Amino acid sequence: MFGSRWITVGAILCGFAVASGAFAAHWLDKIFAEKYAGKTRVVAGETVPLAAKFLHDFKTGAEYQMYHGLALIAVGVLVDRRKSRLANLAGWSFSAGIVLFSGSLYLLTLTGVTKWGAVTPLGGAAFLLGWALLAGAASSHPSDSTAPQA
Repeated sequence: MFGSRWITVGAILCGFAVASGAFAAHWLDKIFAEKYAGKTRVVAGETVPLAAKFLHDFKTGAEYQMYHGLALIAVGVLVDRRKSRLANLAGWSFSAGIVLFSGSLYLLTLTGVTKWGAVTPLGGAAFLLGWALLAGAASSHPSDSTAPQA
């Protein structure tokens, strides 16, 4: 039963990732060009327009949301097959990663409040933990996966 929930959540998050990417590609560039006109940021030793930097950051948030929405679908399939507690934990970790990583990038770019950037690495760590948990769940024997659902 929990597996279908992960699949549903993953599919919804993937849909929102597509919408976010479309928003960035078709409208956000104009909004950022106006909002951050004349402002720059130094990135890897080069000065770049802040509008371009933030557009790239927003698109990165959408891209990682898509990857990890797909990972949630994989979690759902694994949970349905193995009833794995590790897979459920991976799902929660991927979900937290999407909120923290992608969410902080969306907030940073849309508000201009750069303090949100401090949250982004926490989301990255949650993603890494999720992948480790998913690997553990996939490599465990079905008899090792009978722990109660999270």
